[in-house]
Amino acid sequence: QVQLVESGGGLVQAGGSLRLSCAASGRVISIAAMGWYRQAPGAQRELVATITSDGSTNYADSVKGRFTISRDNAKNTVSLQMNSLKPEDTAVYYCNAPCTYYRGIFVYTSDYWGQGTQVTVSS
Repeated sequence: QVQLVESGGGLVQAGGSLRLSCAASGRVISIAAMGWYRQAPGAQRELVATITSDGSTNYADSVKGRFTISRDNAKNTVSLQMNSLKPEDTAVYYCNAPCTYYRGIFVYTSDYWGQGTQVTVSS
């Protein structure tokens, strides 16, 4: 099967930067659009940014110009560079990846989520 492992969250002051990374492990064949989502306390999970396998990106209006998503197809990783962080960016951040993978001799496609990483921005 496939696992998504995230890293890079933490506590930062407003105006600071953090970089999140997510790596897919397992017998991955390909990954479609990868994305980052976040969920603040008491709120629904929301899209932050997505990136297709050919590098096309999409951002939530609230992070445009501050966050940059990137991926390495050879390493099955996706990253999120977050600059000019604001207290309202505080949330648990999750990576998402629809993965096509081998299990035995068969090929499957499933949607996977990381375990989440906490980002806290203090004012």
